[in-house]
Amino acid sequence: MREVIGSNNRILEIDLSTKKFTVSEINKKDRNMYLGGKGMGLKLLYDRMEPGVDPLGEDNMIAFTMGVFMGSGAPCSGRFEAVTKSPLTGIMTCSSCGGPFGMALKTTGWDAMIIRGKASAPVYLAIDSKGVQFKPAKGIWGKDMNQAEAALLKEGAGALVIGQAGENLVRIANIRSGHRFVGRGGMGAVLGSKNVKGIVAKGGEIKIVPAKKEKFKKIVRRFNKYINNNPVTSGTYRSFGTNSATIACNTTGTIPVRNFTGGSHGEVHKISGETMAERFKTKWDTCKPCTIMCGHKGTIAGEERHIPEYETVHLLGSNLEIFDPVAVSDFNELCSKYGMDTISLGGILGWAMEATEKGLIKTSLKFGSTEGVADMIRDIALCRGIGKDLAQGSRLAAKKYGGEDFAMHVKGLELPGYEPRGAVGHGLGYATANRGGCHLSSYVISIEILFNMANPFTPKWKHYMVKFMENLFAAINSLHICQFTAYAVMFEPFLVKVSPFPLLKVLMGNMAPLAMNLMDVSLFPETWHAILGKHYIPYLGMLKFIKAGERVHVLERYMNTREGISKKDDTLPLRLLTEGRKCDAKEHTVPLEKMLKKYYKSRGYDENGIPKKRLLRRLGIKIQ
Repeated sequence: MREVIGSNNRILEIDLSTKKFTVSEINKKDRNMYLGGKGMGLKLLYDRMEPGVDPLGEDNMIAFTMGVFMGSGAPCSGRFEAVTKSPLTGIMTCSSCGGPFGMALKTTGWDAMIIRGKASAPVYLAIDSKGVQFKPAKGIWGKDMNQAEAALLKEGAGALVIGQAGENLVRIANIRSGHRFVGRGGMGAVLGSKNVKGIVAKGGEIKIVPAKKEKFKKIVRRFNKYINNNPVTSGTYRSFGTNSATIACNTTGTIPVRNFTGGSHGEVHKISGETMAERFKTKWDTCKPCTIMCGHKGTIAGEERHIPEYETVHLLGSNLEIFDPVAVSDFNELCSKYGMDTISLGGILGWAMEATEKGLIKTSLKFGSTEGVADMIRDIALCRGIGKDLAQGSRLAAKKYGGEDFAMHVKGLELPGYEPRGAVGHGLGYATANRGGCHLSSYVISIEILFNMANPFTPKWKHYMVKFMENLFAAINSLHICQFTAYAVMFEPFLVKVSPFPLLKVLMGNMAPLAMNLMDVSLFPETWHAILGKHYIPYLGMLKFIKAGERVHVLERYMNTREGISKKDDTLPLRLLTEGRKCDAKEHTVPLEKMLKKYYKSRGYDENGIPKKRLLRRLGIKIQ
């Protein structure tokens, strides 16, 4: 095993049509401007792919980018990014993923891999430090994810695989890496359209060594201290996983119930993280390396399973008025087998139940009943019967059958497990998220509800909170490191830690720019600089880090506007704009328009949501 100081900086570019590959390098300018991970993936495709390509056509490309943190030993750094044009939304989609594949590819000697073209017959790709072998996938094509992954792992340390849903071009198909998934936007269908069943990386050929070893060790100790002191990263997530947010969100009316007609329910405790931990005797089952330990497994229905995450629990549980944790786990296992995004699936099933109730379609699906759900999941994955239409996503299904007002998506991507009428800033975040209905683009609900730092019903300063968090998370996903570390990095440094909470809340509600910029996130760029051996200048380095996140976010927005995205698309389902929640006597809705106008101005977009040329020039984005 040879040592590499800092990062590989090597890109493997694969053309499936010609069965050839080339090797290129990440240049210093792109590394400094886009960091790695999400930013690098977007930049690589921006330079190579024309707008207007068919997401399921040969000209679409998919990039897998590892980031600088991967392989360094930094806490919670076992994550990589996938970037492509989504067959579900028709715009760019990016997805952060854990599991073993990222580490395997990085330690095989690659920082990025780009796949284009289409194989003439089903293949899988075997990657080592020299390049790629194109191998026939006849023996595993048609197999589920469990079977395909087991077969590929005989040849390497980490694998990516698709299931039958990806082969059938289901627009919510995902890609699997161990017990983690490249989940949203139909990336599994992109690989399926290219006749790629999977990718396996040999791993273990190189070792990443931080350039400034002693400085890096000190930073890691501080990082772990922050994580172990924070009540979320060392407490609730470590004990109960992401589903630890269930009780708080139910109390505040911010969980989806009955296709987002309600925000709370008396039976939600049955599917909470606390209940599952006790009932299923959970233990840790995490990405590596990890300090937070949010992933869990337990004994369900007589077998060891990964415990469903918060989003899965609520889209396949409360959103369907199903509060049986075993049933939710069964649905989750089917998705893990066939290869489908549980968030979009739950949104589609919620629409289908309501459409059935209103006589628009005929199915056996019914709110509060598990009858027919498992069969419908199979029908969607295998494109059978009406499942073939549901496999296109709720937007297209509603366009065909009616019920567009209660198809709960933004830009074609189904909404995650947070009800935005109880957290209006989070609603703005849904509307402006580049990939569509996404909670991880800004996650303002953490400020509004989980930390109770801002009035969740007022639009005041929400445009700034969304912008700040979008920039921060775009930068974090470009390092690349788990977003959950932001809880510790933002709230554990001295100035925030010693400030009285009432004072912070007043500042957040009335002077959000001051409050948010008091949060010292310098630990992120300090770590990046130490790994690469670059000189870090306090505060200035942090500002450059946040600006890099802004650049990544704006580049993604610009790429989407070239596909036709504008203000008309930055909206929410009509239900959230005009109907109150059943649990809310005051019948709050999301006051989107007033927030959106301020958001555009703050961003440097024009009144139609298009990035202005002077903004692109300021960020160094070449106008195409």
